[in-house]
Amino acid sequence: MRRIVVRSSPVHGRGVFALIQIGAGETILEYKGKRVSWAQAQRQYARSAAEDGHTFYFDLDDGRVIDGAQGGNSARWVNHGCAPNCKTEQDGSRVFFHALRDIAPGEELFIDYRLFVAGRKSAALKRLYACRCGSDACRGTMLAAS
Repeated sequence: MRRIVVRSSPVHGRGVFALIQIGAGETILEYKGKRVSWAQAQRQYARSAAEDGHTFYFDLDDGRVIDGAQGGNSARWVNHGCAPNCKTEQDGSRVFFHALRDIAPGEELFIDYRLFVAGRKSAALKRLYACRCGSDACRGTMLAAS
């Protein structure tokens, strides 16, 4: 039985939604894709001439990233939320999404991206990483809190 579905999100582009009740603490899915070095990911990003800051990279503790655009799965569509209902945990070179609380059928899944960008946080950078989650706890950005 399918537990999740990818569809249009009111927050941003596509999103991942629960099809059934998911209990607090349950493992929901794994973030899949090709594992590449951070340097390789940066070169790929530069070649793609991405202007919207949008990637499917998930940082690993060992300096590599999982590139969800290459062999990825539905997890790459989980949107950022400042009041997330999911968290991620790394187990070796694998990353799993777990429910922080009970998630009702039809509810969109969110994690806090806590993005880190080196250098000055310019107005343009803040616009690039603006949050659209709409939660009462929204901090207005997908960047990590200072």
